[in-house]
Order: sequence, then C-alpha cells, then structure tokens
Amino acid sequence: MEPTVLETHCEWTAADVADPTTWTRRFSDAEIAELETALAVARARHDDLLDVTRDDFPLPTLSPVLAGLAHQLVEGRGFVRLAGLPVQRWGVEDSCWVYWGLGRHLGEPWPQNARGHVLGDVRDQGRSPDDPEARGNEIGGAALGFHTDGSDLVALLCLDPGVSGGESLVVDAVGAHNALVRAEPELAAELYAHLPYDFRGEQPPDSPGWYRVPVFTAHRGRLFVRYIRPYIEASQRHPDAPRLTERQRAAMDAYDAVLADPDRRVEMRLEPGDIQIVDNYHVLHGRRSYRDDPATGRVRHLKRLWLATDALGPEDRPARFARPGVMAHWGRVRTRT
Repeated sequence: MEPTVLETHCEWTAADVADPTTWTRRFSDAEIAELETALAVARARHDDLLDVTRDDFPLPTLSPVLAGLAHQLVEGRGFVRLAGLPVQRWGVEDSCWVYWGLGRHLGEPWPQNARGHVLGDVRDQGRSPDDPEARGNEIGGAALGFHTDGSDLVALLCLDPGVSGGESLVVDAVGAHNALVRAEPELAAELYAHLPYDFRGEQPPDSPGWYRVPVFTAHRGRLFVRYIRPYIEASQRHPDAPRLTERQRAAMDAYDAVLADPDRRVEMRLEPGDIQIVDNYHVLHGRRSYRDDPATGRVRHLKRLWLATDALGPEDRPARFARPGVMAHWGRVRTRT
C-alpha cells in the first residue's frame, strides 16, 4: 500500500500548546456544586458505583460541555486537562463516584484487563518492569515510554501526585505519522501491516498468548494508532508468534525517532483533582519516573477510565476497533479494581 497523510487538522507542535490555559479547563464553583448535587442523587439511588448510569448522575450544565470536549478530542489536538476537583475535601470514595459520573457523560466505560476492572488504579502495585505479564499501570517509579491504551478515550484522575516526578507526557501521534509518511513512506507502510502483540497472560482460554493488529489503520479519512512497542517486542517470547522482521523493527525505530522530537510533545504535572483525557488514537502518552514516600503516605495514585465515546459513531471505526473487539473476553465480568 501507499500510505497517505491524514487528518492534518489534528496536527500540533509544542509551540502550539505552550500555553497550558489553551488545553486546561478549570471547574467553576457552580460546576462543583452541580457535581455534588449529582453525587447526592447517585448515592441515593445506588449502593454500587458501577450501577450508576448517565441518567443517575444528572449534569444539566456540564453534560453538553463534556459532549463538546469529546468532540474536540476526536476532531482536534486530542488531549485536555480538567482541573479543580476538590478531591482532598471529598475523599477518595466520593471522588471516585464523581469521576465515574463524569465518565458516564463522556462515554461507556470498558474493562481494562481480564479481571474486568473498569476503574483502574495507576500506582505502584509491586510489579517489575522486567515482568513480561506486568502492565504499565501496575509498575511503580519507572518512566513509561509513549504508548496507547485500549479504548477511544483514556482518562486519568490524580488523587496524589507522589513526592516528585511522574510528569505526564503527551505526543502528537498524527503529526508523527504524517512526518514518517512524508519522509519514509516505505517504512510507514510496514506499520500498516499486522504486527504481533503480547496478551501479557490475559488471553482467552485455549488461545495463543499473542494477537495481531497494525500500528496504523486508515478508515474513512481517519487515522487510528495502536502502538505499544514493549508489547510488540514481548510477543517474541511466544514460539508460535510471527517473527518480527528487520524492516518492521526499522519502521518502529523510525517512528520512535519522530515521537522523540521534543517539538511534538507537551508535559504536564497532574495535581490532586486534575483529570487528563486523551484521544487514544491520535496521541500517545507516557510519564517520567517518579518517587513515592510510603512512610508519609505520599504515594502517586491515579484512577483510570477507558471510555468508548459517542463522538465516534459505529461507521467511524474500522472493524478492528469496533466493540467488543479482540479483548471481548475481558468484559465477561466487570469489577471496580
């Protein structure tokens, strides 16, 4: 195939987003009051957060705002920060209820692992970066390279940023794709072919420990990016997985080099009450290394939502990104964490 430049209206540079006020929206006092009213309604109707629907969390003012944000994420630069939730006043449990309610107005929550977790924890869970079945949200302290997750939108609520470090990094995957297409189209074409990914031990019963998906998919003029290089490399631990070729590795090296350009990224430190939301197909995210201090209770802790958004209709997604997709077995049971 001959790859083409896609969705140039979604491209951005570090200079374009140098002013944090252009991608940060702070909740007003009136909106906080609206969230607290919705929390009271949801608490009165349900004992379990997972039973709360969009209708159970009424947001007459904020709901159209959130719908607009979802549209902007899909059609624009692909990331936003919502700031100012009083999570320290609310406490962890009420903060999770509010976060879940906000998420229900942005999309449908999807499980994040084979255990059916839909409100995931991003914190040190004692897993080593060298563990071939560990996932990034379970690994503490270490930096994480640029990657995608498993849904349309990915949201992270900061409950505690830890002692130091842990800055969130977001990079323009669309612009990086287009730069690679312009400079080295033959290598870009390699990433439109299926590559093997490691299931990290969470495959369906009696199935291989790997699956296949392209890094780049073009559909109706849109670009869909699925890229987690450590999972691609880890697939090679399975003898029956397709072997990566020198050309495929060269293509990933070339894409990584474009992603590494500091002119394509933005860095932000999430404070308590901040929510970062990204379009998982248009930007990649990562983080810097960080330090916790368990003795004082300063432990970095984010709550994660994977959301399927109505801003993308059924025909807007290629078949491999339709729900429930390759991870359908993850949705058989749904739990918080």
